Amino acid sequence: MLTTKTTHRVRYGETDQMAYLYYGRYALLYEIGRVEMLRDLGLTYANMEMEHGIMMPVMSLNQRFVRPARYDELLTISTSLRHIPTTTITFHVEIHNEQGKLVNGGSVKLCFVEQSSGKAVAAPEFLLEKLRQYFEV
Repeated sequence: MLTTKTTHRVRYGETDQMAYLYYGRYALLYEIGRVEMLRDLGLTYANMEMEHGIMMPVMSLNQRFVRPARYDELLTISTSLRHIPTTTITFHVEIHNEQGKLVNGGSVKLCFVEQSSGKAVAAPEFLLEKLRQYFEV
């Protein structure tokens, strides 16, 4: 299993009238978590698209809202891969507040699409090479 952590401070413009992080913003935090995980592996979305011609569209997003995140709180986004990807990749996410309490949790499933053809493909070898060390294969 691979887990990475990053932080995000809730900005005023991300909140609703109650000074809670607006529920629609959580998908962006999931994206921040997976982008930073890939960056920690030495990959970027831009590189995957421009150099390798691989895109990763979202297939599904599941979330549970446990408690509100509030304006100016520093959130910790923990992103995990529990399984090595095959034709899809699922990132599991937990978001905790400054007190370490769970705010939101869920998962986002993406597939791999060849940019030139628009067709789904298996997980690319350049990604698998980076991930194998974290999984018993």
